[in-house]
Amino acid sequence: MELTVERDVHAGTDRLWAVLADPVDWPRWTRSVREIRLLDGDLAPGSRAWIVQPGLRPMVWTVTELVPGRELTWTASAAGVVTTGRHSVRPGPGGTSRLRLGLEQRGVLAPVVQALFGRRSRRYVELEADGLRRAAEADHPG
Repeated sequence: MELTVERDVHAGTDRLWAVLADPVDWPRWTRSVREIRLLDGDLAPGSRAWIVQPGLRPMVWTVTELVPGRELTWTASAAGVVTTGRHSVRPGPGGTSRLRLGLEQRGVLAPVVQALFGRRSRRYVELEADGLRRAAEADHPG
């Protein structure tokens, strides 16, 4: 399963990235996350985060790629499925930004997980994109 959600954000990339790169604060602006704890300090390649989402088992996500100001990719594994979350920030016209969130699930049980949780996964990525957009725009002038 692969899904991608994009949003235009009326805030600069620095502001959007500041909100995105503070995952401990995510439960404040998205209903798709109840709790995030960084297990190894700040976000960095190899660092881990414990994430609790409504209706799902808590999972440990490991940062596999981090390009400050641009990209965050992390993965979690459970029951024969590797889930990859991708978050990217790009400049848009007139000081705006383009947000892109992606979720990919691979592995022998990925079709089963998709059948059971595909709709919920799509909804959670949409909630995250909309919440992130609102949070970045909240303090943005204009």
